[in-house]
Amino acid sequence: MKTLIDHLSQYADYHRDPRNIHTHFVGVPMIMFAVVILLSRPTWVLGEMPLSPALAGALASCVFYFRLDTRFGLAMAAILAAMLTGGQWVAAQGTAVWLATGAGMFAVGWVIQFVGHYYEGRKPAFVDDLVGLIVGPLFVVAEWAFALGLRKEVQAAVEQRSGPVRQRGERAAV
Repeated sequence: MKTLIDHLSQYADYHRDPRNIHTHFVGVPMIMFAVVILLSRPTWVLGEMPLSPALAGALASCVFYFRLDTRFGLAMAAILAAMLTGGQWVAAQGTAVWLATGAGMFAVGWVIQFVGHYYEGRKPAFVDDLVGLIVGPLFVVAEWAFALGLRKEVQAAVEQRSGPVRQRGERAAV
């Protein structure tokens, strides 16, 4: 199994332009929340616990994240728990609200992503490896951690493999 550094480095190879990374701070959570919203129907209630395809997907994702790193796994689990709560609320609204919110956020999130990749001058990572779809949210959390001065050892290992984030106006090496 690939390590945390393997996954983050592979994803980082496609994300070295700071404008692209910044668009991911908005686009990836939008897409992630949209998927949670759309998968929050149907919902079955077992006792007090709402069960939905979104919960199954979140649990499977958390297993992946925890196998890579406990601290990032905890962060991803907390984010997914919040999204599940919000997704259940949206799914409880009328069908038009549920569908428009989920599909709208999904579409807008992808537009934002593709704007970022225009700046990057490179296609999204998932085009070459579908695992990029689950690594993307983890990459965003890791980049936030790096910006806050956390997990410097992970940042250093990723940058050793993928290079540092380019400075504004700096062109990618060809």
